[in-house]
Amino acid sequence: MGGFFGVAAKEDCVFDLFFGTDYHSHLGTRRAGMAVYSKEEGYNRAIHNIENAPFRTKFDKDVNEMRGNLGIGCISDFEPQPLMVRSHHGTYAITTVGKINNTDAIIKDLFAKGHSHFLEMSGGDINATELVAAIVNQKDNLVEGIQYAQEIIEGSMTLLIMTPKGIYAARDKMGRTPVAVGKKEGAYCVSFESFAYLNLGYQPVRELGPGEIAVVTPEGVRTLVQPGKDMKICTFLWVYYGYPSSSYEGISVEKMRYQCGAKLAERDHVKPDIVAGVPDSGTAHAVGYANRSGIPFSRPFIKYTPTWPRSFMPTIQTQRNLIAKMKLIPVHDLIQDQSLLLIDDSIVRGTQLRETTEFLYQSGAKEVHIRPACPPLLYGCKYLNFSRSSSEMDLITRRVIKEMEQEDRQIDLKNYVDPDTPEYEEMVGRIGRQLNFTTLQFQRLDDMIESVGIGRGKLCTYCWDGAQ
Repeated sequence: MGGFFGVAAKEDCVFDLFFGTDYHSHLGTRRAGMAVYSKEEGYNRAIHNIENAPFRTKFDKDVNEMRGNLGIGCISDFEPQPLMVRSHHGTYAITTVGKINNTDAIIKDLFAKGHSHFLEMSGGDINATELVAAIVNQKDNLVEGIQYAQEIIEGSMTLLIMTPKGIYAARDKMGRTPVAVGKKEGAYCVSFESFAYLNLGYQPVRELGPGEIAVVTPEGVRTLVQPGKDMKICTFLWVYYGYPSSSYEGISVEKMRYQCGAKLAERDHVKPDIVAGVPDSGTAHAVGYANRSGIPFSRPFIKYTPTWPRSFMPTIQTQRNLIAKMKLIPVHDLIQDQSLLLIDDSIVRGTQLRETTEFLYQSGAKEVHIRPACPPLLYGCKYLNFSRSSSEMDLITRRVIKEMEQEDRQIDLKNYVDPDTPEYEEMVGRIGRQLNFTTLQFQRLDDMIESVGIGRGKLCTYCWDGAQ
């Protein structure tokens, strides 16, 4: 995914930039960067690899050397950024969050227009942020360039561009990712996560609308391009990606998860001894389930976080699975001879949850009932880097459906979206048996949407139902 933070202040902003960016560390695992500007010293930038050390450790020296009243920072799950770009617009710093599905077509078009080259990252990929800058530079001014990028990019693209005059903040045209604005005396900020500025003394102002472009200065936030009417914000922000203390479109992440867990409880018929959440993303859903059902909430295993703070580290899949297992420390007195109902945010490949279930059985559990907090994932995300999976066949749902297809079954994916069809029931049954769950019951799409509470037409649900 990735996150960003930007500050425009009358005084030095580096302290706020440092901690505001750090508050986005849950959104990315590979790269982080900060860029600042002051009239006296011009631009200064630092980028570091954060795969094996937290943001604060890597940037501790930089933050003591940087000076500036304007700054942007990012946590990135893939490409190094912010980038410094020199063009006919002048010199600017740029950072992005999003996904570009038509990279090759855009590059081909830029080459045809005379663009000379792009720098390749390791693995041969083009830095998406560099590509966005190249698109922006096709137009006569930054605002037109940003609009052009939002128009031709298939996927989504939210960005910050910092110039000596201020920070241009642009939310992607369908509002799939958020941009929150905060203010305090002498400063304004823009942030992916709305909670990131609260402890820094900022008060919430508003969120940018879909496709809105604004410029942020120490004096305020001025809209340059009005927001569009249509929005498709990512529902998975509430289910998993968003930090519990954040909110999007005025809807609290933590409160939504309580409501989501309650909906699961209302449709359930099993009577386990305890309810637990897979740390940490399943915990709030489990609290909601326990509160509604009256079944005690408990923590039968504890995640060891001092040296492994993030469950999706490191990036090699075989090591990720091992680390995920090693991080969970059993509390045997809460597991032995118990019937457990376990809530996770989702099932993607199924590997980690199968190993967690086996771990619970080995620790003495009598039953393990699994309740994912969202519906079965049937489609790879086209709009955000929810997963770097190379194929939809990485999804356990699609592998199970493929097995059914190989049995000469006629497959219509729509039948596997609807929870009231026999095809859906069979798919869930096969998944549960493969992963060795006592029972498996997914959250319903309609219940999940109701838990958010802002209307299906404003939510992106593509990964569950394929709806554009």
